[in-house]
Formats: sequence, structure tokens, C-alpha cells
Amino acid sequence: MSEKDSQVDINYQAFQKRLPELLVLHRGKFALMRNGEIIEFFDTARDCYIAGQKIFDDGVFSIQEVVETPIDLGYFSYAMS
Repeated sequence: MSEKDSQVDINYQAFQKRLPELLVLHRGKFALMRNGEIIEFFDTARDCYIAGQKIFDDGVFSIQEVVETPIDLGYFSYAMS
């Protein structure tokens, strides 16, 4: 499993565990994640992606939208590398 795939799995599992709490506080926002931790929330996937590129030199992170039903964000559903 690649580092990118590993990040996606770790982040998604951590995100799902916290989803009920996140829906109350951050519904509709985009979470920038790495190593199972939420780094920050953003209003748009684009802003989240840009911040991830600036924060992580290696470009490995993932983005999750805070919604009740998982949505396939295409390129943004996967860790960036």
C-alpha cells in the first residue's frame, strides 16, 4: 500500500469516528487531514487543497467534506501526492 493510499484510509476512518460531532460544528465545510488528524476546516475544496499544498511539502494529505452521506469528490477524495 502506498503512502497516499494509507493516508486516505487512516484519515477516512478517523473522520468517520468524529462525524457526528463534526456535523454539529462544521457541516458543509471541508476538512484538511493528515495522519488521522484534522488540520483545519475550509469553506471550499479548492481552498482546502491550496492550503494542503502549502502546508505539506510532500503533498500527502486528504480532504473530506463534512456531510452525512459520503460524496465522491473525484480528485479531492484521495490523498494528494
